[in-house]
Amino acid sequence: MASLRVHPDRLEVHLTKAEKTLAFRREDIVVARDNIRSVTITDDPWIWIRGIRAPGLEVPLVLAVGTWKFHGGKDFLAIKRRRQAVVIDLVDEDFSRVILTTNHAPDLIASLKL
Repeated sequence: MASLRVHPDRLEVHLTKAEKTLAFRREDIVVARDNIRSVTITDDPWIWIRGIRAPGLEVPLVLAVGTWKFHGGKDFLAIKRRRQAVVIDLVDEDFSRVILTTNHAPDLIASLKL
């Protein structure tokens, strides 16, 4: 599972080796805190998926890792099963939205002070 680190100026999403391989990524995701528009906690992250997978891997309702492209941009997903997740809406970044399953969603929102 991806680990999240909150710094005063940025949010870092550190992906595991397996997630990087499945997502065809070499680097972790770093987002400037000023570019985070909102963060939402969801119990069903699968309803937030939009667009088509390119590149990445999806096994419906089991695993979704990678980039999903849609008409207005692209999203990054690291979703595992039906676990609690955070949906991070972004502006002026490579991704329009980052969706991640995490056991620490309330702590993330508290540390971001949104």
